[in-house]
Amino acid sequence: MFKAIANIIAIPDLRRRVGFTLMALAIYRIGFWIYLPGIRVDVIQDALAEGPDSGGGILQFIGMTSMLTGGNLRNATVFSLGIMPYISASIIFSLMTKVFPRLEELQKEGESGRKVIARWTRYSTVLFCLLQGILVHTAINSPDFLGNGVAVSEGGFALGVLQVMVLTCGTLFLMWLGEKITENGIGNGISLMIMAGIVSYLPSSIPQFSATWKLLGVDERPFYVLKIASLLGLFFAIVAAVVYITKGQRRIPIQNARTVKGAGSQRHYMPIRVNSAGVLPIIFAQSLLMVPSLGLAMIPGAEAFAALLQAGTFWYLMLYVGMIGFFTYFWTSLYYNPVEIADNMKEHGSFVPGIRPGRKTAEYLQLVFARITLAGAVFLAVIALIPQLLSLGGTGGSSVTQMMGGTAILIVVGVALDLVDKIEAQLLARQYEGFVAPRKGRSGAASRDR
Repeated sequence: MFKAIANIIAIPDLRRRVGFTLMALAIYRIGFWIYLPGIRVDVIQDALAEGPDSGGGILQFIGMTSMLTGGNLRNATVFSLGIMPYISASIIFSLMTKVFPRLEELQKEGESGRKVIARWTRYSTVLFCLLQGILVHTAINSPDFLGNGVAVSEGGFALGVLQVMVLTCGTLFLMWLGEKITENGIGNGISLMIMAGIVSYLPSSIPQFSATWKLLGVDERPFYVLKIASLLGLFFAIVAAVVYITKGQRRIPIQNARTVKGAGSQRHYMPIRVNSAGVLPIIFAQSLLMVPSLGLAMIPGAEAFAALLQAGTFWYLMLYVGMIGFFTYFWTSLYYNPVEIADNMKEHGSFVPGIRPGRKTAEYLQLVFARITLAGAVFLAVIALIPQLLSLGGTGGSSVTQMMGGTAILIVVGVALDLVDKIEAQLLARQYEGFVAPRKGRSGAASRDR
């Protein structure tokens, strides 16, 4: 690994790309320390030390989704919305391309069609930012925002318009910055910013452990050290499992019959990822589970039913697991159509050995997709339940439990693996050895290829 880092520093172009990425991420984090205009800084700093979670209703939903990308409404800063409005617009258009034939045709047109969809996605991002910005402005002018009876903002129509515009421009700037990282840096810019925002919550857990350590007696401290060691061991085990499943593939052999006489045939593989849906099923399940609980809380006399759907309850966990399984199958079915794949294989003269082309191939692929998706759904459900179970057991703070599973660990590990792959490609393209050493028995072949 240290040799690979030295190689990165030795290559001017790669060194420039890494430096640009780090500089852009630093600019991204600086924006979370710049307050919105008209904010009473002393009030918000005092409330952040002791106050409960901010807001309720739809604002709670916006706050939860923005925290998935490193945003934080409670700080009332320029980047409070984070990059989530752009992510939401991208997800919506990804779903719409599978539903509306016009969008699907645009996507198949190539680069020109994707540019049109990207432009519509940006317009939708502006609309989402304006709507969420208005809700945030209304909330920070309410005395109940931080629960201390004092409004965070000074109020006024002109100031409200300015705050909404600053929040919108903040998200649009992050969108532009992410595209620049993708062009001039290393890796996917939007994904790297999301990972940086999630990792930024980790330092807040250090004061929690330190305060707990000071309150413990001499006889209790060895058990607390054992508890921390157990958490670290569990964390590394979870990371290893996430890496294993994220990289896991089911390779279906494909035979490609050549038409040239005497050339024989060529065999290759169709790789199917175990977790092809990624982190989206967990995000959808978390978001939709907030809707019934918030709706029931507004109905008089329905508090008992709302309590049944609170986070951590039995019915909440059951619905959580069920919705993760549903969205995993739903998202996978959008991108893997067995009939379409079988028809394309038949058209190009490809077939699965031992399976007849056409309907039999489609049935075989459907069976494989169903089994692989089941394994991915179970994996996502287990990862998503770990923070819930740790919170019920009172293990660590909220930042610690979120990094032990759920969306945070999936996003961080997935982005880190993608970043390593891109650096590997840059190093190998310049005939440098990457982070992963070549396998034994293949080093000679690798050197011959070079």
